[in-house]
Amino acid sequence: MAKPLSASKLVEILRAEGLTVHEIRNWRTHNRNSKGPWGPMNGVMIHHTVTSGTDASVDICYNGYSGLPGPLCHGVIDKKGHVHMVGNGRANHAGLGDGDVLRAVVNETKLPPDNEADTDGNRHFYGFECINLGNGKDPWPEAQKEAIEKVSAAICRAHGWSERSVIGHKEWQPGKQDPRGFTMDGMRSRIADRLRSHKPGGGGSPEPPTKPRPAYEPFPGSAFFRAGRHDKRITAMGKRLVAEGCGRYEEGPGPEWTDADRKSYAAWQHKLGYRGKDADGAPGRASWDRLKVPASR
Repeated sequence: MAKPLSASKLVEILRAEGLTVHEIRNWRTHNRNSKGPWGPMNGVMIHHTVTSGTDASVDICYNGYSGLPGPLCHGVIDKKGHVHMVGNGRANHAGLGDGDVLRAVVNETKLPPDNEADTDGNRHFYGFECINLGNGKDPWPEAQKEAIEKVSAAICRAHGWSERSVIGHKEWQPGKQDPRGFTMDGMRSRIADRLRSHKPGGGGSPEPPTKPRPAYEPFPGSAFFRAGRHDKRITAMGKRLVAEGCGRYEEGPGPEWTDADRKSYAAWQHKLGYRGKDADGAPGRASWDRLKVPASR
């Protein structure tokens, strides 16, 4: 589970991504941690402010207003693409949202409809408010959209997340429409491209193909595990499940995904404390990372 980034680390990675970052007043210790937990971190949430003007918007997000104290996010992204840091820790930005959406973000799978408000989002998401009236007419300058892309990519890179860990407020909480004026699928596509082709510190060169191999296999995605899939990573996964006392194989494990693999993985999910549909034997990112399947050499 991802620990929250420190204030210094957050500023460091944002500036390394080429962003102009302004530190507002006592933002490094400005939070709502006394009102609830902060972390583990699972994603980045994008909002629009429904305000205009940089100074006024930043002040509102820092101070909050009657009935909703600040900070109302962690950073404000203005129309020039500058980032104004206003909070570090729990912030009043996400509110209650759909637990099924949180599970999809954790597992980096397709988002379900947000039809419930049963889960505390302020605990799990970094929040960035983008200055826009949200009326469908106020423009989104390219510099501002590029800053959203950079902010999201920087945080995803720091935590080892993909673009699927970035969502809009409208995808989290029923009745919300922010951000309005661009699609989150389009923004996630931009973030994915940036994660593939840019290195921190600018210079859009791809990462060298000879970078060291990871010690463990990265999560190959939920679509990877389907009937008939034949891959040596499935064998390695099965061996780890056996080692954890979760093997349900009469023979094997082998390289083809079978019902025995699903039953074994369900036993692993139960061992981790998952229940119900979260323990159906379909691998998700969080449980896969904890299994620590050795990388192929």
